[in-house]
Amino acid sequence: MKERLQELIRNRKRLTLTIIFGPALFSLLAGCMVSLLEPGEILFTGMIFMLFAYPVFLFIFNIVALIYTIKVPKKSLPGTYESKLFGVMDLVTFILGAVFSFFYGLLLEVSGIQWDAPWSRQLHNNEIHQPIWTGALPTVITLLAVGIIGYIVLITRKMSKTPPLITVLCIGAMYIGASQLLLFVVQIFKITKIEGLAYSSHNYPLLETAPLMVLPVCCISMAARLIIRKIYEWNNNEEHDIEQYAGEGLIAWLNEILGNSLSWPVAAIIAMLPLLGVILGILSLFGQYPDHVIRAFTETAQWNLSRMEAPPNVQYDEHYLCTVAAGGHEKIVKPIRMGERHGHRIVVNRQLLIANAFEQILEEKTPGMHRAIRNFYDNHGYPLAEHIKTKAAADVVYFMMKPLEMLFLLILYLVDAKPENRIAVQYLPKES
Repeated sequence: MKERLQELIRNRKRLTLTIIFGPALFSLLAGCMVSLLEPGEILFTGMIFMLFAYPVFLFIFNIVALIYTIKVPKKSLPGTYESKLFGVMDLVTFILGAVFSFFYGLLLEVSGIQWDAPWSRQLHNNEIHQPIWTGALPTVITLLAVGIIGYIVLITRKMSKTPPLITVLCIGAMYIGASQLLLFVVQIFKITKIEGLAYSSHNYPLLETAPLMVLPVCCISMAARLIIRKIYEWNNNEEHDIEQYAGEGLIAWLNEILGNSLSWPVAAIIAMLPLLGVILGILSLFGQYPDHVIRAFTETAQWNLSRMEAPPNVQYDEHYLCTVAAGGHEKIVKPIRMGERHGHRIVVNRQLLIANAFEQILEEKTPGMHRAIRNFYDNHGYPLAEHIKTKAAADVVYFMMKPLEMLFLLILYLVDAKPENRIAVQYLPKES
């Protein structure tokens, strides 16, 4: 086994293909092992595995590459096998990381994160407000773009032809982009506990937002590798001569100071401040103010850097059609007030109040029939209600329930002396 591994490492072409396509082959193999059924199921299962295998692989590869570059910087110089491999993997990281992050964002939206919901919006059940304030999104995108531009300029230029001042400014630009990525990682770092196996009392920590943290961490790692590589490339290049970057006046003085490449990481921090000031000054002309850099993450709720307190979520039972229908568009379903169900605040409309009052009448007058109807509804109402995830769908259910609402109301008026009083008291908080 050890000899085969060494042979794989020596065969650079095979190693490159294994690194790039290995996770895909592993995912398909896992799909075959899990779904020994139809080819379509094997492919689907393989794609699911791939969604998790590739991000983990990209994360491990970039961390290992960073450690390798720190220990053996000369291997990262242009023209070496490692530099070519790292270049290919950087491109793969950018493309696949963006694609996977997009899909994970959609999955997390289904599970509760509302990317377009500011902290002040009323949400429902387990929904969570946006982690980045949309009002400051142009600032965040611009600062990320500045970091990408700095990365592209620095990676495409030879150090023998690049003035130190340009290099430092590019590093400063990457610092600006990396700071936004770091803030995003800190913002969404969220550990929750999940229950263990059946009959187990143990809870296990789960970093549920980990998939969205892979691309930012990999990008920061790539920027760090590039800085180390450029410093070593400058020191290792015998052709460069500080006199060719002499210039005149202030530029000459700065280039002379920056001739020592070991000072670049610190000098880039200083250069970052005026560069950031110019960028924010330009953004202010378009309504984006300097404090938006921080407010992008603090003008939120329910996240690590948030300072706003969101209104409590309104609860509605997603398994019951009338309750779901109450979550439709206000002009259609006409919510009346807030109510309480199983200790949670819910939105109620007249249709929901009438349905619950009718059920109460059934339970009082014919308990046997009530149990039979309740069992039937629980078995057949759940599957339909679980598919109602949008306001438009809730509106459709509201109209579908209208004939039953009129029937329930007619029966209430026939058997109850004060039907409107019974309707009005539904879902009111119980007195303690």
